[in-house]
Amino acid sequence: MTTYTLHLPRDARPGDPTVLEQSELVKDAFSWGAFFFTFLWFFYHRLWLAGIGVLIVVFAFGGLLTLLDVHPLAGSVAQLLLQALIGLEANSLRRWTLGRRGMAMVDAVTAEDQDDAEAKAFTRWLEARPSAPPRPAASSAVLPTARRPEPVIGLFPDVERPR
Repeated sequence: MTTYTLHLPRDARPGDPTVLEQSELVKDAFSWGAFFFTFLWFFYHRLWLAGIGVLIVVFAFGGLLTLLDVHPLAGSVAQLLLQALIGLEANSLRRWTLGRRGMAMVDAVTAEDQDDAEAKAFTRWLEARPSAPPRPAASSAVLPTARRPEPVIGLFPDVERPR
């Protein structure tokens, strides 16, 4: 089972089916596409700043390995480790970019594949009802006499009790 996050425009209202056309579903897992194609994967997903950043890091890392005269086998292992890091963080960078573009994460679902995740997320979204506006907080003058909180031991949430 894999976790997917649903991203919708910030002004989207729960239950509104028209905003689902603009939705993005992002897998929260290792990205094999980003591992093998590095910056090209980012450009394919229109993640321009992240793609340029990864492109600069990949070439700077290769230049640094050449400058330090690293053994070719060690250099290849280091490049594979860099690509593994890119594969691990690619979808996080995608979520970050969507957030910058005004696409807030509104739900997270667990499913076998992307189609099941899409069905679950869309169903949840369509069944959601807008929440009622928050009530104004009552002032402490209106409340009955407030109880003093009982002392707490250390960091534990349990109240001190006689033994």
